[in-house]
Amino acid sequence: MATPAVIVPKPKAARRRLKPSLVAGMVIIGIFVLMALFPKLIAPYSPTAFDYQAILQGPTAKHLFGTDNFGRDVFSRVVWGAQLDMQIALFTTLFPFLFGTLIGSLTGYYGRWADALFGRIVDIVVTFPFLVLVIAIVAVLGPGLKNMYIAVSAVGWITYGRLLRAEVLNQKKAEYALAGRVMGYTSSRIIFRHLLPNAITPAIVYWMTDMALGILLGSSLGYLGLGAQPPTAEWGVLIADGKNFLATAWWISTFPGLAITLAGVGFSLLGDGLADLLRPRE
Repeated sequence: MATPAVIVPKPKAARRRLKPSLVAGMVIIGIFVLMALFPKLIAPYSPTAFDYQAILQGPTAKHLFGTDNFGRDVFSRVVWGAQLDMQIALFTTLFPFLFGTLIGSLTGYYGRWADALFGRIVDIVVTFPFLVLVIAIVAVLGPGLKNMYIAVSAVGWITYGRLLRAEVLNQKKAEYALAGRVMGYTSSRIIFRHLLPNAITPAIVYWMTDMALGILLGSSLGYLGLGAQPPTAEWGVLIADGKNFLATAWWISTFPGLAITLAGVGFSLLGDGLADLLRPRE
């Protein structure tokens, strides 16, 4: 009598669960995005409205974060500052991400003279500290957000380029890439339809973390007077406004500083969660 065949059930694919860090990061950044999109609905006062009868008042029910030396509501200025700082987080990283991804992918795939040229550019840029180089470019172009975006973009794409170059160098040795070349696929198809989707994950994860650094950089330049200019409601400008009143009106600088810290934590948690979510698994 024939022995019945034994059917071995296939193992079920592991279900990916959202990490608590990803959920927490999404919640934090979601709150700041809502503040940036609907500041009029959240802020009780205009960010530039003076009230000389409420100068340097501490946190109260009427003014949750107190008022500054012109009687402006600090809570309203922090809320409106989210609009500008989220813009800074996006615009200081979007072009470096796109341009660096493109250059890194092409350099990693073609190599040779492209790799040599890219290596010389990297050597020149990394010779100088990032912040010093950005400040120098802004000082030459002049203070303001537009020039800050130009300065950061001119330097920041290098990191994304290095990430993608390394990943594409690794991915183009894989069997699917070799098979594509054997089947006669064009280089552009191999790069953008096959290599790039498999190599871009580290750049996306770094992009989230880089947004936190973008906010810190924008706030630092605003504090130094090279970024957003007063009376614009920007967190770095708000901290600079209260630096002379730390002993008597601590709330002017403290609450914008806490907003910067919380936004940085949110983007970091988001990046950590995405790293786990996008990491390839067996």
